Amino acid sequence: MSFNTALSGLNAAQAELNVTSNNIANVGTTGFKESRAEFADIYSTSSFGSSGTNIGNGVLLANVAQQFGQGNLEFTSNTLDLAVSGEGFFVFSPSDTNTDSIFSRNGELGVDSNGFVVNNAGARLQVFPVNPDGTVAANSLSSLVPLQLPQQAGVPTVTTLVDIGINLGASEPILSAAAFDPLQTSTFNSSTSLTVYDSLGDSHVVTAYYVKVADNQWATYYNGTDANGTTLPIDIAGGTAGVNGQLYHTMNFDNTGSFVSNTPDPLTTTAIDFGNGSDPTQTINFNYANNNTTQFSSPFTVNTLNQNGFPIGRLTGLEISETGVVRANFSNGQTTALGKIALARFQNAQGLGQLGNNSWQDTIDSGTPLVGEALTSSFGQLRAGALEVSNVDLTAQLVNLIAAQRNFQANAKSIETNNTITQAIINIR
Repeated sequence: MSFNTALSGLNAAQAELNVTSNNIANVGTTGFKESRAEFADIYSTSSFGSSGTNIGNGVLLANVAQQFGQGNLEFTSNTLDLAVSGEGFFVFSPSDTNTDSIFSRNGELGVDSNGFVVNNAGARLQVFPVNPDGTVAANSLSSLVPLQLPQQAGVPTVTTLVDIGINLGASEPILSAAAFDPLQTSTFNSSTSLTVYDSLGDSHVVTAYYVKVADNQWATYYNGTDANGTTLPIDIAGGTAGVNGQLYHTMNFDNTGSFVSNTPDPLTTTAIDFGNGSDPTQTINFNYANNNTTQFSSPFTVNTLNQNGFPIGRLTGLEISETGVVRANFSNGQTTALGKIALARFQNAQGLGQLGNNSWQDTIDSGTPLVGEALTSSFGQLRAGALEVSNVDLTAQLVNLIAAQRNFQANAKSIETNNTITQAIINIR
């Protein structure tokens, strides 16, 4: 029996050496969680035996338990490197044909040929679908979708509103609105231009011409350019007929230079056909009243000149917030929310089944996954541009290695001693 007892000790020491060696081998593995060998003693007695005098039968390996303590964060320059500071696992689907969920703390991510965000094993990162403002549309495990970067350019946005804030010079001479000619600067007092966009994302220059027709009253004409660069007169719906029947509007000020009203109001163009297949019913609203438009005795000044259209754009980068909202930035200045990274937690993380590649699957022992958003409930914070390094304490593992070696030697000595005693008994004559 003593041989078997010592042999169980050798096996236990070998198991501890194996576990320690595995920890040391993965000291540089991102998201790795160290393991601990847990042992139990062996006692065997008969039904009527005396447990008080029973000598143990050795040791057995009871469990190899992973320790899910937080690893240190290492910051990188890659936006798609992610780390969880606190509780939670990333959720992945192994492939497009396997929708089972697997879980990992490894946030070393990249993009595959189809634009999906994947880990180094090709598993796809799962996110909650979101509304345009980044709020979660559905937050159950079954609602998760793989995160995919846009394959096409950003969608263009047609210009429908122009905000203009100007100061018109009160001392400017009075001119005739009926004599306006955009090619003759003497027929208007001031002008300003901006770029607007049609429904296809093509840009067009629209110029506003300001003509002082009376004290505290200004006529305003608008001209644009079509797809061929040809001048395109733009009419104001309900405006006053001017040169060649073009409809203009007037702005009225009081004797303190403050804006009073537009005629007509609101200032909306008739349908504009910029050509080239764009929407021929496009209209633009001009907003002067809410942008500090004045008529003071100072030079013409443009204080505000904005429009709400955008051209087609190319993906220029990603932003990932600490709550996990992933936004795509486009070259036209637009930003689109793509999803919100899902996190999962378990009642018993040590009960998770290991799959390799720093991944786990849920089991009966771990309980069902509880999914949620970062910084809610007990979920941790997401860090973009960072990785969680292995939580292995190399110094402690080296000490464990020495202790396991000594245990192995001691058990080997027990076998040697038992062999000596047995040999002595055999040699008795």
